[in-house]
Amino acid sequence: MKLELENRRDSIRPLDFLVVLGFEGKKPGLPRGVKVAAHALSSFRGEFREVRTTDALQGPAKRVLLLGLGKPAALDLERVRRLAALSVQSAERARAAALGLWVDPEVESKVGGAESAGQALAEGALMGAYSFQECKSKPKKAHLARAVLFGGGAPFRRGGERGIVIGEANVFARGLQDLPANLMRPRDLVARARSLAMRNGRIRVRALDAAACQRLGMGAFLSVAKGSVEPPYLIHLVHRPRRKAQARIALVGKGLTFDAGGISLKPAAKMEEMKYDMSGGAAVLGVFHALPRLDLPFELHGVIAATENLPDGRANKPGDVVRAMNGTTIEVQNTDAEGRLVLADALVYSERKIRPDAIIDVATLTGAVITALGHELSGVLGSDPDLIDELVRAGKETGELLWPLPLLDAHKEHMKSKVADLKNINAGQGAGSSAAAAFLSHFVQKTSWAHLDIAGSAWGADERDYQGGPGGTGVGVRLLLGYLCAKA
Repeated sequence: MKLELENRRDSIRPLDFLVVLGFEGKKPGLPRGVKVAAHALSSFRGEFREVRTTDALQGPAKRVLLLGLGKPAALDLERVRRLAALSVQSAERARAAALGLWVDPEVESKVGGAESAGQALAEGALMGAYSFQECKSKPKKAHLARAVLFGGGAPFRRGGERGIVIGEANVFARGLQDLPANLMRPRDLVARARSLAMRNGRIRVRALDAAACQRLGMGAFLSVAKGSVEPPYLIHLVHRPRRKAQARIALVGKGLTFDAGGISLKPAAKMEEMKYDMSGGAAVLGVFHALPRLDLPFELHGVIAATENLPDGRANKPGDVVRAMNGTTIEVQNTDAEGRLVLADALVYSERKIRPDAIIDVATLTGAVITALGHELSGVLGSDPDLIDELVRAGKETGELLWPLPLLDAHKEHMKSKVADLKNINAGQGAGSSAAAAFLSHFVQKTSWAHLDIAGSAWGADERDYQGGPGGTGVGVRLLLGYLCAKA
């Protein structure tokens, strides 16, 4: 679907389908020259997500859909994103080829202005149009080829253009998430990273193979990879801005393209969902998909530890001791707590080789975060309260909500082992998400650091029109881009 941005003062070209947003208790304002039956307007109440479709009596559109905004006081950017998604889905169900979405000035004013509205509408429209068809023998071809957003001039266009970039980045990440593990292997993550670099000269990619990781002493990461025939890679992307960089930031993603749990084998039920254990890596690649068109004043590094966690004769065994890149020895008490092992070396690599001003890691790390927060929030922990606060604010703006969880010295003490320096679980002591972050904290010594646990929010979220259900959500892409844009 091609998304276009127009000034609402301009004449509307012929369309199959025109969507007009209306507040509860108010008569919706139609564009000049558009007329519908009086009964259609009078029977429309404007409740949130209410849909009323009618034929146009006059004007450039064949059909008009009245879409409810709800009460004016309740309108926010999240509702705007949802309604944009619902608009394109309604047009698709109606087999329309061209959609127009008319945005009244009052809508823009309620959500912070035309620029904010344009961005939210563009994001919602593109995300709402996403449909994973790559594994179908007969892919379903979309009817909707063009969608036009009509809003308030240059600010609306500016926000809409940014929303297109961010929406496309989210969809890119979701496409990676939704691929099955036989089509999205560590080598495939490398190929996708390299394709981003080929599209834009400002991105550079280096893929460290097992031999290179061995020379760096990444015994924790490589121990997880031993059980798979698929070779592991540490993927390092770099994007440098056109102007002088204000800061150097590292984004670290967990890239387990399949996680069976290793010798500590997971239950068979829903194991197919473990293709989503690379969602942190997908989020990092999604950010890099957007960076060349946003021109942010940061030197951005993306580090993805990509492998599989499977059981075979060479796999980690419970009780094994491995050595991380910084020399720390780790007793592997549970091979299904593998994400923290691969992240340990990725974090040490990021701090030592990149020397960033801040590190943010993104990982589907613990089932405990689902118990604590469900599927609608991600957990955030780390060493820098200011960085955590900035990420929480970005989450509120983007609708990718974060909830700070505690990270205490006691949690760090719980991760000490009698056999080695650390153990990879804190069996019997609870606070699983805090324990995982406490383990990771031993591998970031000096750098401002935040950890995002997205195990609940990466898939299986509630239906929000633009995402939800069993598929990937692309969580982390809009959050991190929102954080970066706010910081710029």
